[in-house]
Amino acid sequence: MARMPSAERRRQLTEAAIRVMARDGVARATTRSICAEAGVSLSVFHYCFDSKQALLESVIVAITEHGITVAREAIRPRATLRETIRAGFQAYWDHVAANPGEHMLTYELTQYALRRPGFEHLARRQYELYSDTYTELIEQLRRLMPFELRVPVPVLARYLAAMTDGLTLNHLVLGDADVVSAILDMITDHVTSLTDTPTGHHPHAQAHTVPPPPA
Repeated sequence: MARMPSAERRRQLTEAAIRVMARDGVARATTRSICAEAGVSLSVFHYCFDSKQALLESVIVAITEHGITVAREAIRPRATLRETIRAGFQAYWDHVAANPGEHMLTYELTQYALRRPGFEHLARRQYELYSDTYTELIEQLRRLMPFELRVPVPVLARYLAAMTDGLTLNHLVLGDADVVSAILDMITDHVTSLTDTPTGHHPHAQAHTVPPPPA
């Protein structure tokens, strides 16, 4: 059997760790249980990760990438900027609804890192990554449908990270799926109100031409 590249092994172990941690909790996820989930030996684990910190950081990055991937794919020009923004939020929320255990794990990772000496930087890394993710998505949207922002990109990115993070936790606790759509509409309206087209008009009041699909 061909030897699997180390990067692929790391990905395999990271995804196994996510499954184990979502099922058993961060504190109870052992190296042995993660290796069993991935179907590899302990030596493979120690070859790929030199510490639990390294594994947890890989888990944090992977979980964030899961969410950003669906949002990135959803952000393509619709009839209006508002519809495009709303579609991005919906894609993220569909991922939350389909993977509640994974999203619950993100909060457990934060608490675990904050309470464990020497791991605090992972919590900071986690939330910086959230802001970086929204910065990437905002810039992607600006390339697709040019507009001006009334607030700095870092401020909007942090705001979006805080709003979706809070809404996700609220939903995991209360399970109030019926009100989520209305809340996402409110966030969308607020974000859209912070934009202007280059000519000074609000993008949400104007139709944008959607480019035809490639031949």
